[in-house]
Amino acid sequence: MITGLDHVQLAAPPGSETILRAFYGGTLGLREIPKPATLAGRGGCWFEAGPTTQLHLGTDPGFKPARKAHPAFRVTDIHTYATRLTTHGTAVVWDDSLPGHHRFYAYDPVGNRLEFLE
Repeated sequence: MITGLDHVQLAAPPGSETILRAFYGGTLGLREIPKPATLAGRGGCWFEAGPTTQLHLGTDPGFKPARKAHPAFRVTDIHTYATRLTTHGTAVVWDDSLPGHHRFYAYDPVGNRLEFLE
């Protein structure tokens, strides 16, 4: 029986941790959490993406950004959140094709697609 979603992992190029921390920690406001010592040497970084869900960014030497697959973040006050992203230089693309939701898409600094919805 599945009881929830523990984490989502996105790939990133080796050496991109600084820009990922600035984006996910600074722009998005997620709290970075330490990787276990046994995994820390692999690179990447982890963040809390909700009370019971984490976002893992792992490095991949053959990195190609996820242009279709994506995590979807639930947010409050989505228009203010979109302004936050654009103020930090991240373009947002609104999409009204999901009934009952306001949502937009954006891309992280290494090109991974992200969805934000309310």
